[in-house]
Amino acid sequence: MRLFHRLAVSLALILVLAAPAGAGEPLALERIEASGVVRVGLTGDYKPFSWEEPEGHFEGLDVEMAGALADDLGARLEIVRTSWPSLMEDLDAGKFDIGMGGISVTEERAKVALFSTPLLSDGKTPIARCEEAARFQTLDQIDRDGVTVIVNPGGTNEKFARANIKTAKIILHKDNASIFEEIVAGRADLMITDAIETRIMQKLHPELCAIHPDAPFTQSEKAYLLPQDEAWKARVDEWLAKMEASGEKRKIFVTWVE
Repeated sequence: MRLFHRLAVSLALILVLAAPAGAGEPLALERIEASGVVRVGLTGDYKPFSWEEPEGHFEGLDVEMAGALADDLGARLEIVRTSWPSLMEDLDAGKFDIGMGGISVTEERAKVALFSTPLLSDGKTPIARCEEAARFQTLDQIDRDGVTVIVNPGGTNEKFARANIKTAKIILHKDNASIFEEIVAGRADLMITDAIETRIMQKLHPELCAIHPDAPFTQSEKAYLLPQDEAWKARVDEWLAKMEASGEKRKIFVTWVE
């Protein structure tokens, strides 16, 4: 009996040690099906994907896409406010099931998370006051003494600026929703951001001009950010394929982008 008891204890210990981290916690798709709620993380500060105005009210391309996903799942949509600096921490903490809102696919993010099928390709390009746009056509023209580059913290915009701007002054502006007003007011010379955003902002601020948005400095893909749950990724990709085939995805994109 003592030998049997020791063997049983040893076997139980082996099973505990072999169990994956987080075992017992429901995976994303299982949790959504059980709760009837899909939680979508949005920053609410990046047009045309999502913005929050007034407080608590979200609009944008990915708000509409999030609603379509919830309908397809037969679940209630719950929008969870996140931010670019806390995006990956919030995903890891399980605060949302899927991150939307113009998230760029990067190697760093892909090491700890999954991404959906890409939604579009885009790249970093400048936006400046129209009368000064000719001064900032290249990185060499931008990265000079006396030039001020404004950037929102925590995302790929700041990462690009830190990697490429060594001489010009970089200033951080925490509120991405009002950052373009700083350029209009002359408190910064330009911002380098995704081309899709520069196109939207030059429409909203006629004083600003997107600089060669069709030929950006970089090329990257945007996709939806997911926890490491292959079944959930497969379900999201299946939904995106249906949206593509039906023309619904294009309809939504055209409404907000063109």
